[in-house]
Amino acid sequence: MNGDCVKVGTALLADDMVKMVKFYNETLGFQAEWLGDDFAEIKTASGYLALWLYSRKEFVKTFNEPYIPSKGINQSFEIAFWLPTYEDVDIEYERLSKLDVPFPAGEPTTYPFGIRNFYVADPEGNLIEIGSTNEK
Repeated sequence: MNGDCVKVGTALLADDMVKMVKFYNETLGFQAEWLGDDFAEIKTASGYLALWLYSRKEFVKTFNEPYIPSKGINQSFEIAFWLPTYEDVDIEYERLSKLDVPFPAGEPTTYPFGIRNFYVADPEGNLIEIGSTNEK
């Protein structure tokens, strides 16, 4: 494969599509194209990087595997949303703090390697990193 020619997409497998679409639309402020079925696409400004929500119950049928509901924090995956500045990270943290969103790692932290971030968990325990690499 030639990476210059490859488009990238990732999917979060969802047990409850209604709850997940609502979280990404209403809590995080994205717009998901969703027709009420087993698939939703979330619009971002990231060009060809796409984020999808897909029903876990439907997905496991592809592999002829049993459906096993998820629980707790997903420790095998995270998705990062990068904001323009550190100040934007703090503003988003304050906004989300008023919406009863879980913060598994606490308040925003600035690391010596130049990232300021915090983590939230969506309704199904997927970790979302919200951060920036730009102090100003």
